[in-house]
Amino acid sequence: MTTPAVPDSPRIPEAVHRRRWAILGVLMLSLLIVVLDNSILNVAIKTISTPAPTGLGATQSELEWAINSYTLVFAGLLFTAGLLGDRLGRKKVLLGGLVLFGIGSALAAWSGSPTELITFRAVMGFGAAFVMPATLAVLMNVFEREEQPKAIGIWAGGVGLAIAIGPITGGVLLDHFWWGSVFLINVPIVILAVALMVWLVPDSRDPKPGRLDPVGVVLSVVGLVLLVYGIIKGGQLADFTDPQVLATIGAGVAVLVGFVVFEARSDHPSIDVRYFKNKVFSAAIAAIALVFFALMGVTFFSVFYTQSVRGYSPLQTGLLMLPLAAAQLIFAPRARLMVDRFGNRATTTAGMLIIAAMLAAFATLEADTPIWILEVIFFLMGTGMAHIMTPTSVVIMQALPREKAGSASALSNTFRQVGGALGIAVLGSVLSAAYRTGVEDKLGALPADVRHTAGESIEATLGVAAKLGPQGQSLIVPAHDAFLHAMHLTALCGAGVAVIGAVVVGLFLPGKAAARQESEEEQELVPAE
Repeated sequence: MTTPAVPDSPRIPEAVHRRRWAILGVLMLSLLIVVLDNSILNVAIKTISTPAPTGLGATQSELEWAINSYTLVFAGLLFTAGLLGDRLGRKKVLLGGLVLFGIGSALAAWSGSPTELITFRAVMGFGAAFVMPATLAVLMNVFEREEQPKAIGIWAGGVGLAIAIGPITGGVLLDHFWWGSVFLINVPIVILAVALMVWLVPDSRDPKPGRLDPVGVVLSVVGLVLLVYGIIKGGQLADFTDPQVLATIGAGVAVLVGFVVFEARSDHPSIDVRYFKNKVFSAAIAAIALVFFALMGVTFFSVFYTQSVRGYSPLQTGLLMLPLAAAQLIFAPRARLMVDRFGNRATTTAGMLIIAAMLAAFATLEADTPIWILEVIFFLMGTGMAHIMTPTSVVIMQALPREKAGSASALSNTFRQVGGALGIAVLGSVLSAAYRTGVEDKLGALPADVRHTAGESIEATLGVAAKLGPQGQSLIVPAHDAFLHAMHLTALCGAGVAVIGAVVVGLFLPGKAAARQESEEEQELVPAE
């Protein structure tokens, strides 16, 4: 006999049930700032790479770390944050995370160097780790099971809203204020979210919480940091065979293998590897990781395409990304209707194939391609994402009992963040290495010390060209050509990853006829008591 994942009888107090949609609104506001921050930063990275006083003069590898310091701390702590929420109360943990995120945002806004920005972004990631899993865990505890797919669809649509608001907000702020304003904007949103949460949101916890796993947390963070550092360093040097690069990547892989072995043997693991014995659960997790791997890497280089090659301002770049966000906002809440009609497998596989096709379409973009083609690509990418995120989130969240909602949410978000971090590291490194290879022979006339810096990114090359005045004009066209070639190669790599994701979900997610049977099998994730 197995323990049912969720009892059939209603378990939610009437007072909470009546205000469940207002609570969902507050949870989406909390989620908004976490997603908003990354989407704002995507528009601001070109400005931050500009030399002082306009920006911080950050190199491409420093920009990758500014994004990944947040993501790695976020991903590394998500499971502990989920367990703490289950143990101490999700509302308390959510409030604490919001306050810390607000403090980190204020500090990041006044960073005086790329190193300070990387450090304070890590503080923001620490706070965000306690926000993200708690929002979904609270949602699962204020909605009955039959309403959960609809609520999760609206919650996922909130991600689309944040993606829409972020770049436009960032563009407006950068047009009128200094670059730090893109972080300072988080502070008033945090204050509002905290006030509403204290008033509206009920607390909940797991009556039988697991013990914390500090060794597992340390191993996961150390392993991920070493792996990502090695990948970024390889891209920076344009040489993945360098002994330092190979040693660092090898050490990261070894530590992560040690983490998996330790978790499998622990009686209180951060990640219970037994969950992954269920093929449906594992496929849903893999789909989330792979789609964010592809998408985050592409978002990273698309900003340089629109601003450095096409000459659009940060605000115009934000507006150009509206179709991607609008598609998510439109389709995420309705994706459950597609699942009802065609099943999880068909819906999610189609979404992954759309993502793959649109990433491949990036390889056709040139400096003079009509901009409406980019708009169509973004819209279809958002459509594909909407039909991946909602079905997979429902599968993951309903696979575990309500009391373990924090752990289920943390698992989903951990793999999403790790996928995104590796996407930025791997695809960013492919972009960096391909760009340096393409532009290096055009930099021969420059002094040796300037040549290495100028070859690291298109912004670095254009920055050197600007300092040289009329003599530097000859570098602009080669820089654009080298970047476009590098972007095409990187986009095709991302498309390949998305195709792998389509194969995974096509093989393992349930079809329409098997949905009920698979739902029953998911309950076997919970050991008999």
